[in-house]
Amino acid sequence: MTAAVALRPRVDGTLPERLRRSAAQTAAGHTMRTADFPAWLAGRARAHRFRVDRIALDDLDGWSFAPGTGNLVHRTGRFFSVEGLSVRLGEDTGGWQQPIIRQPEVGILGILAKEFDGVLHFLLQAKMEPGNRNLLQLSPTVQATFSNYTGVHRGAGVRYLEHFAGPDRGRVLTDVLQSEHGAWFYRKFNRNMLVEATGEVAPHEDFCWLTLGQIGELLRADNVVNMDSRTVIACLPVAGPEPGALNSDAELQSWFTVERSRWSPVIERRPLSGLAGWDRDRDSIRRADDRFFRVVAVAVEASSREVAGWTQPLIEPTGTGVTAFLVREIGGVPHLLVQAKAEAGFLDTVELAPTVQCDPANWAHLPAGQRPAFLDLVLAAPPERIRYQTLHSEEGGRFLHAESRYLFVDVADEVPMRPPAGFQWATPGQLGALAGHGHYLNVQARTLLSILNAGAARLG
Repeated sequence: MTAAVALRPRVDGTLPERLRRSAAQTAAGHTMRTADFPAWLAGRARAHRFRVDRIALDDLDGWSFAPGTGNLVHRTGRFFSVEGLSVRLGEDTGGWQQPIIRQPEVGILGILAKEFDGVLHFLLQAKMEPGNRNLLQLSPTVQATFSNYTGVHRGAGVRYLEHFAGPDRGRVLTDVLQSEHGAWFYRKFNRNMLVEATGEVAPHEDFCWLTLGQIGELLRADNVVNMDSRTVIACLPVAGPEPGALNSDAELQSWFTVERSRWSPVIERRPLSGLAGWDRDRDSIRRADDRFFRVVAVAVEASSREVAGWTQPLIEPTGTGVTAFLVREIGGVPHLLVQAKAEAGFLDTVELAPTVQCDPANWAHLPAGQRPAFLDLVLAAPPERIRYQTLHSEEGGRFLHAESRYLFVDVADEVPMRPPAGFQWATPGQLGALAGHGHYLNVQARTLLSILNAGAARLG
């Protein structure tokens, strides 16, 4: 279990103000106007050859089903594998089995920052990921697994890596281990880093400098800023403490500690072959009822990547997710309704999640009382109550066309100040403080926090 920590991380006292100043600059940065960004991104797409084709599982090159276990593994023993998992979260809950990605490497998600004209700018990359529906999205300066940046693929080196690793790296502003999707990854973490360059940064045509405010403008558009950029932005100490929080920091942490301690999970790795309720055919591994997700395979061409072509398995969800925070003003202070959500792949079983996080189609066959709490409230929200609504891709390197509709939805007294078990009210500042530490906010909650940090939505 993770040791208790103080909620307020220690940061450079000037950094929050520098970040807020960058977030206020929305129309133009040092090198690009925000209005010119779509043309720039389209130009980067035209400059390279990208192609993704579905293939049969047996046509994967360098991948095979291991004898004995049936686990889907790479010939190097590196990158990642697809294995089986048996899950029982508690004595009173049902169990299940599922495939899951096991990638016991800590990668780097790093954004390089530099001041221009007294304003912090952030170096983002137009990066192709095979799972993105539109292929090219804005990624961090460095987005690389350990296998990638140590050259296991025998491809080109990772550009700008020297700013994040080694003796000559820049000034570290943020560096925290954060989890990835707990439903599809087994105990997967990445370093989320913000590093300020201490010298000149050589320009490259696939990278652009943007202010935090410009990134916020782009977060209002569907499928532009990728998940890896969003999780790093969520870790930035933009918001300060809000006087008037319903629960003190200590009370919030105590509630979360109780929520974690009430689970008695039994989670065991199992062979991929023979998982109960899962079938394998030529093209996929899927549930008999074809709900939740499948394991599929693709062949990829990408002239801008470290390796120009490869094949790999991907997890493909069966529908579009809905991920939402309910928002209520309490004593004049905006609060978010957080959920203590258990997911099989988390190291500590439970992390703080948005109020609603699911694919509604997976629950449509059930009566209202058995569907996820508050889902129907979000789906029925009238337009005037929706503060923000945008479609964002999930991790495009491992998931195929995984997208969720992210929302902030206003509520009033239909959600009480003492919410149901497993839910609690917290301010954005309290969640921002927790994002400075690992194992607290899940990746979906961090996406919604990044939207606030960059100014794409405002709750006050």
